[in-house]
Amino acid sequence: MRAVELLVNQVGHWTPERWRDRGEPVHRLVQSFADQSADLASTPRRPVPRLSDLALPDQLRVVTADLIAAGPTPAQTAAAAADLAALRTLLT
Repeated sequence: MRAVELLVNQVGHWTPERWRDRGEPVHRLVQSFADQSADLASTPRRPVPRLSDLALPDQLRVVTADLIAAGPTPAQTAAAAADLAALRTLLT
């Protein structure tokens, strides 16, 4: 998903100081995508471990790939893209 790559490119080079209080919204999106993936696959939801902020871009890539593989509807895909866009705006 192009929107994920845009976000990863935006934050992938951030230092711990820059991440300061910005990690939680990214982790919430990671968890949301993981939950949507689980729902689509009819599997139990599981908490995504809260690793360091520097790991968040990789976690986002992984859960996005899982979500795409789960086969979301066009409406779900559009909602995920909107969530990503809102997060990018929040982080700027």
